[in-house]
Amino acid sequence: MRFRNLTRRREIGANSYLLERGEDRVVMDAGMHPKGVGFDALPDFGPLPHDTADGVIITHAHHDHIGALPVLMRKQPATPVFMTEQTGEIMSGMLHNSVNVMTSQRMEQGIAEYPLFTHKELDENRAQYIYRDLERPFEIPDTDWKVSLYDAGHILGSTGVMVKEAGSTLFYTGDVNFEAQTISMAADFPTEDIDVLIIETTRGTYERPADYTRKAEKERLAALIRDTFDANGSVLIPVFALGKTQEVMLMLHELHEEGLIPEMPLQIGGLGTKITVLYDHYTDRSRRNYRGFRLLEDVKMLVQPEKRGRRSGPRQFNYQPRTIYCLSSGMMTEGTTSNQFAWRFLDNPRNAVAFVGYTDPESPGYKVRHAKSGEKIKLAANLPPVEANARIESFDLSAHATREQIADYVEKVKPKKLLLVHGEVESQAWFTTRFTETLSSTEIILPDTHQPIDLW
Repeated sequence: MRFRNLTRRREIGANSYLLERGEDRVVMDAGMHPKGVGFDALPDFGPLPHDTADGVIITHAHHDHIGALPVLMRKQPATPVFMTEQTGEIMSGMLHNSVNVMTSQRMEQGIAEYPLFTHKELDENRAQYIYRDLERPFEIPDTDWKVSLYDAGHILGSTGVMVKEAGSTLFYTGDVNFEAQTISMAADFPTEDIDVLIIETTRGTYERPADYTRKAEKERLAALIRDTFDANGSVLIPVFALGKTQEVMLMLHELHEEGLIPEMPLQIGGLGTKITVLYDHYTDRSRRNYRGFRLLEDVKMLVQPEKRGRRSGPRQFNYQPRTIYCLSSGMMTEGTTSNQFAWRFLDNPRNAVAFVGYTDPESPGYKVRHAKSGEKIKLAANLPPVEANARIESFDLSAHATREQIADYVEKVKPKKLLLVHGEVESQAWFTTRFTETLSSTEIILPDTHQPIDLW
């Protein structure tokens, strides 16, 4: 078995990996880099000849794991794509939204190659989607490879992937969370008889405080909301449409039910609403907390979102005091609802902004997150700078496992070979240092682009 890293750089980005054994080939994930533009945002599928893949396996529906799938499928037109049903249905909505975004970028930024795929192409691709249940082994056609999917605890439908071939076993974690979130249960991963482990290293540079608890972070968020309510202000929570929107909705419901935050309307919109519909659809058919709870029906604070067409563009929200706005994107990317709303929101000292997820250092959200009081911030090229007078706070409510949790898992598995992926060079360096001391018999590998690595 041979492994090739199809990402263009060793970093968090366009995740995609190729497994080869003789003429048998399987691709795991096919993402698009969130900071890349045009074809440079795609993985480099060069080592994969046209129409030779026996299967594609998708771990979950975040854009950095699915954004290039339609381009890959154009090159591999007869190849089945395996995933959980939840991932497939969410992925469809995410990719259709990507067409809309790329079409706008073509017009606004002059990116000639956009869109990289069409709505029609996505509809046709669905014929190749094959849904598989957790922990139910299946075969890759025309191979003797057996695959099983395990709940990764990251977002709805997310999985790790076990591949068994020639008496050996490989496990790829995808994105994983080993602690329960409000809506998602913790990952349920195997630890026995794994020869090769491919693991994400997203949070390798972050050291969580020793006294951290998720409960305390939620209570700290509640205190911020209460203070803002008392000041007659509003709270903006920038969220990712998939995963973080639904997590925050349920968290706010809990805090309200417990009497920790006052009665105040909650506004959501855009793609987050469409994804929440799917979270509600699968409430009884997914491994999650609050089974049977439907966010759009049962969150009492929620102001019912407007119904809008596929190509209607970002919704414009009117500011009201004593309101919570959960708006995407989580990084306040230019052109998104949270970016446009923040420009009309940040200068009010009664307001507060609560960051609950990752912000890339080059994103507008990062600028806001690290702004000094009164500092002028340029949120978008077409908007004048705005003063950051609002209260700005950050909360550790990540859907990724901490580096210590990942390290503990790896040390339980004790694989013969360990491949570190999905992380910056500095993150992988932390894991390398730790495992050099704790796993002396494990070969630690940091795969470079296209580097052929023999696994067994």
